[in-house]
Amino acid sequence: MITAHLLDMDGVLVRGGQPISGSVGYVAGLVARGEPFQIFTNNSRFTPEDHAERLRAVGFAVQPEHIYTSALATARFMALQKHGSTAYVIGDHGLVEALRQAGCRITEFAPEFVVLGDTISYHYEQIATGAELVAKGARFLATNPDATGPTERGSHPACGAVAALIEKATGRQPYFVGKPNPFMMRGALDRLGVRAVDTIMVGDRMDTDVLAGLESGLRTALVLTGVTKLADIERYPFRPDYVVECLADLGQIIVNQ
Repeated sequence: MITAHLLDMDGVLVRGGQPISGSVGYVAGLVARGEPFQIFTNNSRFTPEDHAERLRAVGFAVQPEHIYTSALATARFMALQKHGSTAYVIGDHGLVEALRQAGCRITEFAPEFVVLGDTISYHYEQIATGAELVAKGARFLATNPDATGPTERGSHPACGAVAALIEKATGRQPYFVGKPNPFMMRGALDRLGVRAVDTIMVGDRMDTDVLAGLESGLRTALVLTGVTKLADIERYPFRPDYVVECLADLGQIIVNQ
């Protein structure tokens, strides 16, 4: 029986910053019934407080504790690797804040890690500094492997694309902490205190959302309101448990299972 949800944000709840039809009501139902859920995103640019405020502004009844980002997962990973570690960070305040709250010291002087996240203003000097530090021995982490990210002007190069640039320059591969890495999934499940077998991952991408749920033992639902279209599913050797037009259609399926 499904008792908990991990809900991807972009393409499931919102598109271009606006709510997708039926998604506000679906989340409101989870809140009203007291069902555990996390809004699960690879977007490391914003803090949970920022994400929650942006969602509330368009009608979602959510709080910061409902948000789990790749920045939080990356901070948790680093704290488990070495408490009080040092890092050079390429990314926005959501990532920086998560790392600082986890006890990481931000520095460009002999850091133990180079941590790459999302930002809409990648600066060549920062990328070059990050590559230099990785080449000198800093461990290379990236919040997520997404090659592109949505903006109001359309897609733009994201964390995965910039990670590939640094990898090409240094010959050092990054470790991606966000989806589809099961580490991020386990962090969200631990936060909720639920079992994988009782949880469903709902996303709009086969290559991250569905794959992450599959590899973590969750049931999976693909909504067709985002990146992956119905015809695209055949390109993958795995399948989601459910395919629905939008999030609102999932409720009746779960009730009737």
